[in-house]
Amino acid sequence: MANVAMAPAEGQILVDIEDMSMLKDIKKAISMVKGVGKITIPRRKRMSAYERSLRDLDEGRVYEYDSLDDLIKDIEG
Repeated sequence: MANVAMAPAEGQILVDIEDMSMLKDIKKAISMVKGVGKITIPRRKRMSAYERSLRDLDEGRVYEYDSLDDLIKDIEG
C-alpha cells in the first residue's frame, strides 16, 4: 500500500519588493487573486544599540585614536 502525502491546506508565497513605495499597490493586486486569504506584512525588528555596534565592527566602521586629544582634534575638524 502506498503512502500519499496530502498537500497543505494553505501555503505561503514570499515576495521581495525593491520599491517600497509600491507596497500598497502590490498588496491590493495580490488581494484580488482568487484564493488569497490574508496578506501579512512583517515589521522589521529594530536593532539595539549593541547590535548596531556589532554591525559597525563587522563592517569596519571603527576609529582608533592614540589619545583623547586626538579624538577631540578630529571632531573639531
